[in-house]
Amino acid sequence: MNLSVVAIQKPETLNFILGQSHFIKTVEDVHEALVSAVPGIKFGLAFCEASGACLIRRTGTDEALVQLAVENAQALSAGHCFILFLGEGFYPINVLKTVQQVPEVVRIFCATANPTEVIIAETDLGRGILGVVDGFASKGVEDDDGVAWRKNLLRQIGYKLG
Repeated sequence: MNLSVVAIQKPETLNFILGQSHFIKTVEDVHEALVSAVPGIKFGLAFCEASGACLIRRTGTDEALVQLAVENAQALSAGHCFILFLGEGFYPINVLKTVQQVPEVVRIFCATANPTEVIIAETDLGRGILGVVDGFASKGVEDDDGVAWRKNLLRQIGYKLG
């Protein structure tokens, strides 16, 4: 077995969801779930088929995001993984539960805008995702100023009231 690391390539501000599913139907079902849940959503999705033709299946509402998803899926080339890039102004917090409720989805590795590295295991059979490094190592524990900053930020961006 060989281990390698694949860095997700994307613009700094774009959010994405990396997951695993079990069936080719994932592509259409995730697409339908997203456009039903968030009218006007911009996204690109790529899915690494792990049997049959073993193709990267793709869909989305924004061709540039679809192409970005395909390029990252090609780099990962790991069985039954999918990568979903969200357009500017769309965030995982708004669609994560929707994606998780798609029957074929079995795991979410991360949902983030952070720099991300994916740890890949390769055997004679193929490639699989072992896990992810999502962002940077902790630098300490928040103090009272850090708590105040966090609470203020969540209220400024509308995720908490009062």
